[in-house]
Formats: sequence, C-alpha cells, structure tokens
Amino acid sequence: MSIEVSNLSFSYGNMHVLDNINFTIQGNQFLSVLGPNGAGKSTLFRCILGLLNGYDGQIKINGIECKNLKIKEIAKLIAYIPQSHYPPFNYSVFDMVLMGTTVQISSFSSPGKRQIALANAALERLGIEHLRNRGYAQISGGERQLVLLARALVQEAKILILDEPTANLDFGNQILVLTQIKSLVKEGYTVIQSTHNPDQTFYFSDTIMAMKNGKVIAYGVPSEIYTEDLIKALYGVSVKIQSLCHDKYRVSIPKNILGLEL
Repeated sequence: MSIEVSNLSFSYGNMHVLDNINFTIQGNQFLSVLGPNGAGKSTLFRCILGLLNGYDGQIKINGIECKNLKIKEIAKLIAYIPQSHYPPFNYSVFDMVLMGTTVQISSFSSPGKRQIALANAALERLGIEHLRNRGYAQISGGERQLVLLARALVQEAKILILDEPTANLDFGNQILVLTQIKSLVKEGYTVIQSTHNPDQTFYFSDTIMAMKNGKVIAYGVPSEIYTEDLIKALYGVSVKIQSLCHDKYRVSIPKNILGLEL
C-alpha cells in the first residue's frame, strides 16, 4: 500500500497552511512527521483521509487520487488514530474496538464471529484484554490510546495514520505502542505518525519529514537529517545530540539546563 503526495497545498480561507508538500511512502515503511505545533501536520493528515478536499496538488492512495474515493473506500485502506477521542456514550472497551470492523459489514448487519475474533485478538495483542468490559470513559488516557490502536488493527486497513500516538502514554506504554507499530511495519503495513519526540523518531522511523510553517524543511533517513541544526530550526532550542551504541540511538540534551552550559 502506498501514499504519494505531490505539490500539496491547502488554505483555510486566507490562511495558508500547507505549501507544496511532496513525499511518497510504501508498505514496510514507517514515516514520522516531526514539527512544532501549527506546522500543518494535522491538516496534512485530514487531506490524506479525505476530510479536506479543497487542496491543490495530488494525493494518491495506491495510485488512485484521494478525491475520487468515497470515505468508506478510504476507510478500507486507511485507519486513523487521533491524539484524543471522547465518544458521546460510555461504550465498553470491547465495543469501541469492535466498531473498527464496521467497514467490513453492511449498514444493516451486526458483527459476526470473525469480527468478534478480530477484536479479541487485538485486545490480547496490545495487552489490554483485562479492560474488555470496562467503560471507555473510565480508563486512563494512555489506555484509551491503546484501545484506539486496537480498533485500528481490526479495521484491517494496511495504512495507519497516527496523530501523536504516544502523547498521553507513560514511558512503558510509549515503548509498547511504538514497538507494536514497528512490528506492523515489518508485516507490510504503511505507517505515518506525527510526533513531538525527536529521540523516538530516530529509534523507530525509517524516514523523517520535518515540517515548519506548512513547509517541509528536511526529509530523509534519521541518521542523515536528525541533527542539532534541525532541532534548533524546528523548536528554537539549542541541543547537544549524544550518540549511543555506535549511533544506534541519539538523545537530544538541551544545552542550557538550570543555567549549566553543556
């Protein structure tokens, strides 16, 4: 499964949000979109998901222009995981996950044995089967994010778009979620995430796209573009990047911590 974005621009009225965005991602690839708040990351995702159609340029999903696909057709190709989600009713965790199977059945049908098995398998894979009967509104924000990931898995779409998937998770669950996502990439999934964590971007991503003010300012493999200059350009913070384990990992350390120059 592939996504090809060519010369993509988008404006909200007179406010220009995306400016000539270009990238391509295939199956077995993990692309992280890195950038400050207001960079245009969420708007980019909404365009790809078919929620915003007034863009210039092209977005092709498996070679088909996004504007030519209906929302349900896109849902069979792409699963979206938002940063936060608050349903109007306190559905059970199991029912929330089961909702991901709705694209597999008709409007007047109920989920069958296959859909129920998919939901149970997704809960078990992410280690949250013990939450099965809990109310979605009564679990933590981090647990909700795991539930949304499980819902995306049962959708059986081979493209995953994740808007800051680890923003509300504790450190252990951050690693759990990203490790699971990375394993899905190895199974053939195409994954795009937005993130504010440069270090995790380096650990897990195949490609990084850095955005600021609606433009791509850097694009490439992490080892080549994850630099002190890039962090300074994106966030206005001077850092010292420390390489560990023969550059398998990189850690950004602010140069001024409690007034101490590193």
